[in-house]
Amino acid sequence: MNRTPASSAPERDVEATDKTGMPGDSGASLSHSLKQRHLSMIALGGVIGAGLFVSSGLGIAAAGPSIVLAYALSGLLVMLVMRMLGEMSAANPASGSFSVYAERALGPWAGFTAGWMYWTLLTFAVGVEGLGAAGIMTGWFPETESWMWVLIFMIVFLGSNLASVKNFGEFEFWFAALKVGAIGLFLVLGLLAIFGVLPGTDAPGTDNLTGHGGFMPNGVDGLVVGLVASVIAYGGLETVTIAAAESENPVKGVANAVRTAMWRIALFYIGSMLVIVMLIPWNDPKVVGDGPYVSVLNHLDIPAAGEIMNVVVLVALLSAMNANIYGSSRMAYSLVARGQGPAFLGKVSGGVPRLAVAASCLFGFITVLLNYWSPDKVFVWVANMIGAVVLVVWGFIAVSQLQMRRRLERESPEKLVVRMWAFPYLTWVALAGVLAFLALMARQEGTREQLYYTGGLTVVLAVLGIIRQKAAERKQAAELTR
Repeated sequence: MNRTPASSAPERDVEATDKTGMPGDSGASLSHSLKQRHLSMIALGGVIGAGLFVSSGLGIAAAGPSIVLAYALSGLLVMLVMRMLGEMSAANPASGSFSVYAERALGPWAGFTAGWMYWTLLTFAVGVEGLGAAGIMTGWFPETESWMWVLIFMIVFLGSNLASVKNFGEFEFWFAALKVGAIGLFLVLGLLAIFGVLPGTDAPGTDNLTGHGGFMPNGVDGLVVGLVASVIAYGGLETVTIAAAESENPVKGVANAVRTAMWRIALFYIGSMLVIVMLIPWNDPKVVGDGPYVSVLNHLDIPAAGEIMNVVVLVALLSAMNANIYGSSRMAYSLVARGQGPAFLGKVSGGVPRLAVAASCLFGFITVLLNYWSPDKVFVWVANMIGAVVLVVWGFIAVSQLQMRRRLERESPEKLVVRMWAFPYLTWVALAGVLAFLALMARQEGTREQLYYTGGLTVVLAVLGIIRQKAAERKQAAELTR
């Protein structure tokens, strides 16, 4: 394997260290028991997240029918980002994914910053999703408390993730199958209604697209809110490249996932938004109150629509919890394996970094306690802090791919199984898109605070990363002079 030291840090192959375990340990390493069917379904189900079911109503209420345009624009950006990440992951599968590639391309400080930012995002999301799932359960069982359900979910997923990576894969396989089946049925029913062939329905035509204030009823400001909501909904697609490092055939798995990203995004996200805004008025208060999917099913007189969607949303939330516990634990393990975190988190037994799994669950549960203790202050502050993390990570991916592609072409062209389209032009387009989204967040009062908090977190982690990198360089220099 070619060695390409990042910056002037101690020379090492970060992928090799990342995959073989902690330097100096007993040689324990992550298992490779994820099967191709697991990885395929993780990639397929990964685009059907809780954000699509839970928060899309707010985006529709703000953007109106132009939410379709918002999801299309952000979807194009996501496809470019996933293509770049797929290129790097297929060439060098690693459990640290983009954090590893940022370290190789820009230096240890970049890997440290991108990795711990993403870990913070995922662990916080675990708690938020747990609260969402608990809310559904307390609705069904009103005599129970929310924290009880969160604790139950945490224990179940902690146990399954501690046992083996195969358990994570099996959970996600069936979760994803249920989500794909549900959204597929929704799209079929919606299309039948749009064409007027569903019994008891009339074809709506374009009345809901052009009426009620037009296609963009709240102007550019409304579209911007829809864009931000859609970006958040797309977050989490990166997990498949993290999981690929523990699969039987990482290169094939990543390549297949990336190559099918375009139709998955178009079908599930853009397609479902189009069905919703064509069938019901965007300004119907039930779109936010009951949720857009429940509103459509009620409009079509589907029996027990609310309970059906509650089950689907519960599955989506539990799936996201499971995936985020897995992703955060592997990111922490990878960071520690590269000397970027507390060493005890890097211990591997049975092919699983069990202490990293436990730590990720613990921090996830802490977010639940923050919400209980101070929902109006601390919890909101943490939520704002990670508000734009996905965009910052995408920025790291674009810059890393610019550097690594040239390096791969020069040193290991045979590894370019997946290639970024029209390199480097579309990479620059993606980077410009990320900056444009950040600029749009800065001009909106509702998202400006999130941008500031996320910017602060980025700066703090970058400074810590640079300090650690300089200390490592001084230590290396001192050892060489002995």
